[in-house]
Amino acid sequence: MKFPGQRKSKHYFPVQNRDPLLAQLTQQPLRFPTYITGIDQTLVDIEAKVTDELLERYKLPKGNSTLIDDVNAHALYSELKQHDLISGEFAGGTIGNTVHNYSILADDRSVLFGVMSNNIEVGSYAYRYLCNTSSKVDLNYLQPVEGAIGRCFTLISECGERTFAISKGSMDKLTPEYIDKDLVQGASALVLTAYLMRASGGDPMTEAALTAIGYAKEVGVPVVLTLGTRFLIEEDPSWWRAFIEENVTILAMNEDEGEALTGFKDPLQASEAALELCDMVLTTAGPIGLYTAGYTENSEKRETSNTLLPGSIPEFNRYEFSRPKLKSACDEPIKVYAHISPYMGGPEKIRNTNGAGDGALSALLHDLASNTFHKANVPGSSKHKRDGLCYSSFSQICKYANRVAYEVLAQHSPRLSRGLPEREDSLEESYWER
Repeated sequence: MKFPGQRKSKHYFPVQNRDPLLAQLTQQPLRFPTYITGIDQTLVDIEAKVTDELLERYKLPKGNSTLIDDVNAHALYSELKQHDLISGEFAGGTIGNTVHNYSILADDRSVLFGVMSNNIEVGSYAYRYLCNTSSKVDLNYLQPVEGAIGRCFTLISECGERTFAISKGSMDKLTPEYIDKDLVQGASALVLTAYLMRASGGDPMTEAALTAIGYAKEVGVPVVLTLGTRFLIEEDPSWWRAFIEENVTILAMNEDEGEALTGFKDPLQASEAALELCDMVLTTAGPIGLYTAGYTENSEKRETSNTLLPGSIPEFNRYEFSRPKLKSACDEPIKVYAHISPYMGGPEKIRNTNGAGDGALSALLHDLASNTFHKANVPGSSKHKRDGLCYSSFSQICKYANRVAYEVLAQHSPRLSRGLPEREDSLEESYWER
């Protein structure tokens, strides 16, 4: 596994850096395999710039996420093609993006549960999905289905607002029988999206997701939930709060979803309120940057050397150099917050905001899985005398998530096409000579 921290000439865990003479006398243990699992509605993102008139004609509420039937999906796709409005077609899905990005960053395995067309033709949606997914993502556990996988039309208005039209196809046909219990329970994390909870028409996707959550909770595997859209949460925020409190370890959301869930418009206040429901929160807030929030043991807290920041919680980042812990693992838990502004002020030109949050979450998951990897391969490290949820501090996770989100914003695809650079152009040459 590639080390998620400071990228110098070497960025791997120092598992091999032992005295060469002592290494000959001691038997080296077998490497412990580290991976994450995710469940997703397998779909292809079709991105197009459209007018408000087109949205009104297809009865698509601006800024919302709407399910459309196959007839309307075909008509919409044909019209977009005819007028040359499509700017890209990419493998999509929130969790699909996240596990793909994780495998790119970690250069390691992830496992995706979902469905895939039994018969795949060259050029079809299923073909595009497979072609644009990292080879490190294990797709061998996808459930074969008849018919097409899903399509998600990302329709961008002139003002930049994104409207989603989703054609389900067979994407919600995943059954609980195709959730491998051993795989889920051997993973560093199980990642899901709120969209999985709204399967309808007798589709078994929600049941499959709940089955996987049950497997993970049996053995204490962290359950990570990313909220899909504020409109979904607004339908029944009290239900979502109860669901998160019962099932979720780490919550990922943007400022709009945080407001829908907690009632607080301020992302810091929303993060604090969400901590009453789970152990850790990642909140992306557009041009404001992003926040991490969680718990640490009071006796293990570490003060920051950075400037203390003002906000709805004065000097909220005071202990941002602390490592995240499960609240239940703390004798005297305290809440910890960290914030970072957009990397380099953000890209000069934002090509696409779709997938930036998924990129930030993949960085957090890489750090979490790295903790598992290091604990298994270097069990005697002082790092693990006080067991943490992640390898790095809140502050460092902020930096890493921020950098990955920038990389997604600076490109056109919602998925990373390559890992982060070995040497950052933004850093002076003297930095690399340290």
